[in-house]
Amino acid sequence: MVQQSEDMTKIAFIGLGQMGSLMATRLLNAGYDLTVWNRSSAKSDALAELGARLAESPEAAVAGTDIIITMLRDPAALERVAFGPGGVAEALGPGQTLLDMSTVGPDEIRSVKDRLPKEAVVVDAPVRGSLPEAKNGRLVIFVGADPAAFERVKPILSHLGAPTRVGELGSGAAMKVVVNSTLGAAMTAAGEAIALGQVFGLDRRTVLDVVANSPVGGVIRSKREDIETGRYPANFKLSLALKDLQLVSEAAAKADLALKVASASREWLEEAADAGLGDLDYSSVIATITSRDCDANS
Repeated sequence: MVQQSEDMTKIAFIGLGQMGSLMATRLLNAGYDLTVWNRSSAKSDALAELGARLAESPEAAVAGTDIIITMLRDPAALERVAFGPGGVAEALGPGQTLLDMSTVGPDEIRSVKDRLPKEAVVVDAPVRGSLPEAKNGRLVIFVGADPAAFERVKPILSHLGAPTRVGELGSGAAMKVVVNSTLGAAMTAAGEAIALGQVFGLDRRTVLDVVANSPVGGVIRSKREDIETGRYPANFKLSLALKDLQLVSEAAAKADLALKVASASREWLEEAADAGLGDLDYSSVIATITSRDCDANS
């Protein structure tokens, strides 16, 4: 049984995927009054065993809460949760805040705000980090909100990581797209460097040693064991990384902006997804680039 937080804020947490489950658990362990909902009830049941209340729908989760956190896969999932039957929009009212921590892009979060009741506050706060950071409360959180709304959600977000206000509504979502464009570029650049080393006949371990001290060294250092073993357990699924780079491409196309590196990175991820690697870690794209087999059961 967790100790009740002195902060009497009541939270609804919607979306208990790999990241969401860990984040919700941290809030529960911090003593918050937590109601949860997930499309798959098995993940909700695990939180209930720790003391969370279960809701039968997103609408039911919203009732009587102050902050509604959504951590969902993509814009389509946010649309269903917000505006589908039994959705958040049917219950959200004055004094309540929708805090979306999904990666959905700025256009989507602003569109959601425009269609919700005017009295409701919306904050976007997507995160950088994967499962270890979520478990240990070390996520980097990009927050788009007015200053008053940011101060309201900051104590809650601080249990999950380091929240930074980067601008008004939509700015957090935009910053996450910017950051993830660099993740895709770094990972595919590392893969191409390894592939080039193969063409030259260089020893693979020596290449990894040297590239670990290059501009993409962080990728090699964090994923070296995966690269060497051909096993890529998912800390950040390749399918999600591909979704994020699709958001990059959509934003660029809308602005008539040529982002050639981002486009090339997306194409590599698409090829890896087509090869059946979507549920593995996004670093498994290196196996596609180097044409090496990897364990699809990682």
